[in-house]
Amino acid sequence: MVLNMIASAIVLTIVIERLAFQLTKYRVNSKEFFAQVKKLVAAGNIDRAIKLCEASDYPILQLVKAGLTHANKGGDEIDAALSEKLSELKPQAEKRIGALWSMANISTLIGLLGTVSGLILTFGSIAAPGLSQADKQRMLSNGIAEAMYNTALGLGIAVFCMITHIILHTRAKAIQHDLESTVERTFNMLTIAQRPGQY
Repeated sequence: MVLNMIASAIVLTIVIERLAFQLTKYRVNSKEFFAQVKKLVAAGNIDRAIKLCEASDYPILQLVKAGLTHANKGGDEIDAALSEKLSELKPQAEKRIGALWSMANISTLIGLLGTVSGLILTFGSIAAPGLSQADKQRMLSNGIAEAMYNTALGLGIAVFCMITHIILHTRAKAIQHDLESTVERTFNMLTIAQRPGQY
């Protein structure tokens, strides 16, 4: 039972931390923000666009800033800067989420281990000499009930892990897709801006 409680504490910590990260760091409306940056770039105000990106430490802003700081260079350098920043930001979106799937398996096994060890202790206790039949039946029923609680708790934690893994993994994939599309839009915006007569 104690191991189940430790496992549930670890799971809750991961879920709360990941939810907080996803809901706070990626709450920027990337399309609206990008429209503002595009206007500044079209007007030739690259410095103001960079300052807009420096207003916060949101990953989307950092990614656009990586491209803007190389705006006066060639397309290859812009692409390299964006790719480098993207490779740094993408893993952060899915960090520790995979651990939830492992915790689901571990919690199930901990529950089964608790059940088996509980039954062993129960059968060992009722085998002691000098116990009445009523005492043996009471100890047996209490022991089996406690053993089953371990299995139920382990399975409950496992189900919670799987559900939250699906939710967080889906959100992380959406965030990564948003980052990739931001890279493409930033690259296109900056390389087109370098061509005369396009704006």
